[in-house]
Amino acid sequence: MKKILIIGLLAFYTSTFAQTNEKPNIILIAVDDLNDWIGVYDGNSQIKTPNIDKLAENAMVFRNASCSGPVCGPSRSALLSGFMPGKTGIYGNGNNMLDSKLVQENATLPEYFSKNGYTTISKGKIFHKHITENGVDHGQWAFDIWEQEKGNDKINTNKLYSRNKGIINGKKIPDAKYTKGKGTQFSWAPTIEAKEETKDYNTAEWFAGKLKDDYEKPFFMAVGISKPHLPWFVPQEYFDMYGLDSLKIPEYRDDDYDDILDKNGKKIFKPSVDFLWAKQDKELFKRAVRAYMASVSYADDCVGVVMDALRKSKYAENTIVILIGDHGWHLGEKLRFRKAELWKESTQTPFILHVPGMSKMQYCNRNVNLIDIYPTLIDLAKLPAKSNLDGVSISPLIKDPTKTWYPTLTTDGEGDHSVMSEDWHYIIRSRNGGLEELYNLTEDPMEWNNLANSKSKEVQKMKQYLKTFVPKNDAKRIQNSGKDKSIKYLDNTIKSRRILSKLK
Repeated sequence: MKKILIIGLLAFYTSTFAQTNEKPNIILIAVDDLNDWIGVYDGNSQIKTPNIDKLAENAMVFRNASCSGPVCGPSRSALLSGFMPGKTGIYGNGNNMLDSKLVQENATLPEYFSKNGYTTISKGKIFHKHITENGVDHGQWAFDIWEQEKGNDKINTNKLYSRNKGIINGKKIPDAKYTKGKGTQFSWAPTIEAKEETKDYNTAEWFAGKLKDDYEKPFFMAVGISKPHLPWFVPQEYFDMYGLDSLKIPEYRDDDYDDILDKNGKKIFKPSVDFLWAKQDKELFKRAVRAYMASVSYADDCVGVVMDALRKSKYAENTIVILIGDHGWHLGEKLRFRKAELWKESTQTPFILHVPGMSKMQYCNRNVNLIDIYPTLIDLAKLPAKSNLDGVSISPLIKDPTKTWYPTLTTDGEGDHSVMSEDWHYIIRSRNGGLEELYNLTEDPMEWNNLANSKSKEVQKMKQYLKTFVPKNDAKRIQNSGKDKSIKYLDNTIKSRRILSKLK
């Protein structure tokens, strides 16, 4: 992510918020797979995100926010439990956080707020979904009010592009290349119905309705927006916002992996199958990038529905708003699409925070992490401290965004870590024999030049410093759950976890 100098001093809380005992309401908006392609982050100058940009006008924009894990499940499990993947053993999407003893014994973020006098409300993707023998676990057990997301996302198959199916503009390609690959289908197409009928827009309008209701207690709303997660199925109007002729694709270098070598001097990475498929044709590459941009602008409209409703509501002056992605996303950088990597494009994510009383946009370049949200919200809501959380409250940065801070950690499997500072990025891959990478982000923001083996004393000193933030031990990966494997803890959890006094 590009860095911007701090442009002014932050307005402190209003006297009403700071000097009374009134608890603030909270809205947490999680936008799945959202990277820094937002107007206010300047990750892509062509992107159109007026609603998120408007939220940022009276908020703090954290320019160096990292996720705890660079894929949906581990990232969300860490944020919501308050514990890093290296503590819980939740390293992959197949790991259900309820299988972790640490999570079993501790209240998740919404449960903690419910336990301390809040009404908790959710719809859309907040927890990562798991299929079990006992049904689908959406994390519904964590909220007082929860509703299943719904909507019509049927597509115009005549305009479908799909790598997996070998389809270009609705037509099956004979002997299509690159059809094999893991993960969600790499595809895009316009939806048939109007945006009001689509899933995320339906979720946004549901929350707009909830903001008209009366509540006896302060509320904690968790809004889950699933786009721009694959597949990129959004209404045609969002594709039409971006012309192909003028659209620019991200920079990349074909020799990017030449300096990431194992002990035998062999490259351990190769371009992803999505990247190779898109690279076959310049227009196809542009269409892939445009599809992501269209999905971002669609998600932005959904955010706008919620924020417009908040501004018109009686809760406007006393509501904390946090907007985040759950991790970053590659769009050709490092010769790949998607996430689940330890490079900067995967580990860094948007993080925008509005606290009542903020009257201008403020940038903070300090390194923060989504793991810090749980203790920060406890702090801002003046709830009893929960001392065993892995994150720290970043409320001091709200008062002084120039305050000295420290690097932050992202974990992608047992022993594989990223340590991000403002100017340097260190990566250690224990599963590849302790392979190290080090990038000077000031001089090399695209992370093209691995300096881990540099003989420079200054560079080696920085590497040794960042290594001190790497955990000495990581928890073993917990057993993957699935529809053929029963989650032993789930039966009792769904029935009795709401007895919050049992949870720390």
